Amino acid sequence: MCGIVAYLGNQEAYPLIIKGLKRLEYRGYDSTGVSVHQDGQLQIFKKVGKVAELENSLAGKSLKSTIGIGHTRWATHGEPNDINAHPHFSSSKQLSIIHNGIIENYNALKKELISKGYSFVSETDTEVLITFIEDIKTHNNLSLEAAVRQALFTIEGAYAIVIMDQDNPDQLIAARKGSPMVLGIGKEEYFVASDATPIIEYTDEVVYLNDEEIAVINRDGFKITSIENEELTPYIQKVELELDEIEKGGYEHFMLKEIFEQPNSIADSMRGRLDAKNSKITLGGIREYADALTEANRIIIIACGTSWHSGLVAEYLFEEFCRIPVEVEYASEFRYRNPVINKGDVVIAISQSGETADTLAAIELAKSRGAIILGVVNVVGSSISRASHEGAYLHTGPEIGVASTKAFTGQLSVLIMIILSVAVRKKTITDARLKELLTDLACIPDKIRKVLASNDKIEYIASLFKDARNFLYLGRGYNFPVALEGALKLKEISYIHAEGYPAAEMKHGPIALIDEEMPVVVIATRDSSYDKIVSNIQEVKARKGIVIAVVTEGDVLIPKMADYVIEVPKCDEALMPLVSVVPLQLLSYHIAIMRGCNVDQPRNLAKSVTVE
Repeated sequence: MCGIVAYLGNQEAYPLIIKGLKRLEYRGYDSTGVSVHQDGQLQIFKKVGKVAELENSLAGKSLKSTIGIGHTRWATHGEPNDINAHPHFSSSKQLSIIHNGIIENYNALKKELISKGYSFVSETDTEVLITFIEDIKTHNNLSLEAAVRQALFTIEGAYAIVIMDQDNPDQLIAARKGSPMVLGIGKEEYFVASDATPIIEYTDEVVYLNDEEIAVINRDGFKITSIENEELTPYIQKVELELDEIEKGGYEHFMLKEIFEQPNSIADSMRGRLDAKNSKITLGGIREYADALTEANRIIIIACGTSWHSGLVAEYLFEEFCRIPVEVEYASEFRYRNPVINKGDVVIAISQSGETADTLAAIELAKSRGAIILGVVNVVGSSISRASHEGAYLHTGPEIGVASTKAFTGQLSVLIMIILSVAVRKKTITDARLKELLTDLACIPDKIRKVLASNDKIEYIASLFKDARNFLYLGRGYNFPVALEGALKLKEISYIHAEGYPAAEMKHGPIALIDEEMPVVVIATRDSSYDKIVSNIQEVKARKGIVIAVVTEGDVLIPKMADYVIEVPKCDEALMPLVSVVPLQLLSYHIAIMRGCNVDQPRNLAKSVTVE
């Protein structure tokens, strides 16, 4: 959600920034812009739409400068248009700024500034912020750094900002709170970005800024201070990310690439952790708090969107194998009520990006109540990973497509390993059952490869339903969250209304929707609920519903009842969500493509939701 790229060095800034903004397009945005220092003045160029549209509008224009800032905006204050796009000037046009996040008290600040004679051209909180900084700088005769620091003491909300000063073409000032920011360190050059993807082509050395830290970057070096002006020693780390990991690799879309990467990404999530032959799981990331997790009176899982669905699967697994009560909470709701958190409670925070604003805020609330926080995230060095007491990375590689696919299965893989390791410590699982599960878990990548081999058949089924207006997804037990996830994928990328339900709940309301035009996707693999799901399919067919069934290979009963069948390999029902979700991902992908939708960047959505 929103993207930042800034540069100071010896290269031409504009082409580098444009390339970086294109690398950040996966985050979701509606307008874009750049600011450079040229001919002694700050210049701003911005446009609603994609980065390519801005680039085309500037074709042939000389933008020679070795310092610049760029931004992709996801609208919060003010509609998407050229005026509200970033960067923004201060009132005098002496300063320009890019900003991710939301300034919650901007309206009060704006009224105060208007009373002083300032006027505003945009509807954004960002223009208010840079004008506020300039007002402090001018009336108190302060340096820009001091003015930024003083302003940040006053504002309320979240921010990641980079500021340029017309009077100082050799300096960038960056700061963050609640919105991610990374500083890249090259050879006599520096980069600032929302994440490492625009940087890795130029350097693998980065500093992740923490909340309420300010970076002052000059051509001969940089310093990082706290908001209280305490100079800090930066922790420089290597980025373990290769350029080819964020390229499409021959696939038409990132989403398709990431669906097909799942055999390898799941294997990567288990590498060095799972030893199926010796029935052993090694999770170094939770070693220090393993006892606390094992002895927990209750586990609270907090997440949003797809991560919430993986948390629902984990709830079933924790209670089945560890006999620990689990609550799965939307992070956005958890933080705005007064949750009961007791001593000994463990909170597991799940997030692909590790930057989800609602989840971060929920973590801080839980920590303030004494909970132990374990993070399950994909992005190394992300805010949630740093805010957690311990945790486990997914190691599934960067996920560029906005609609999560391989991160979902990576989350499930890691959560399953955590759960089984707890079950072993609690002695709530037999050796035989453990070996059975771990052996099957090790085979999951091969089982998913078999599902992916059905891509052509799934594409054909998608062609029959690309014009449907509604879908219903049904599942039971471990596959109920998969039904929710399948429905979410379809609505996210194809814009078709879809709902997921526990299959038994169909007759408590949704059955009223079923007619000869209603496609019903049923996850009907062979498990302990099989006979019941067969009954649910019969209920749908009795009302002329169209059934698309995901079944276990070799099933002879459901194919006689369903209109269309997608087979998946036999798998332990506790692990089946890892397999049964894949055909639903492919079905959504193909329907969206046939409808002409942008599957990698669906409308109104952002990959990393860094505002509330």
